[in-house]
Amino acid sequence: MSDVAKPLEIIHDEANQVFRAVVDGYDCEVEYRLQDKTMVITHTGVPSPVGGRGIAALLTKFAVQTAEAKHWKVTPACSYAATWFRRNPEYAHLLA
Repeated sequence: MSDVAKPLEIIHDEANQVFRAVVDGYDCEVEYRLQDKTMVITHTGVPSPVGGRGIAALLTKFAVQTAEAKHWKVTPACSYAATWFRRNPEYAHLLA
């Protein structure tokens, strides 16, 4: 059984506007739509067999840090991303 303690390999597929990681063979993702210079996070998905390990949080943080590096703002349109921002107020300056 693997856990998130090992580095999570996250791939940013800019063409399809998604951040992906494969954990124990399961696809985990954060989908977004870029509108002008705002990343609108539309979906965060982690299959239940690998849930509860903090994978969604790591993917969301990576997405938000990518937005920050690109000087984009972020709109958390999915409920998970909105909750993540409430739990991580140090990134509130990126909210659109």
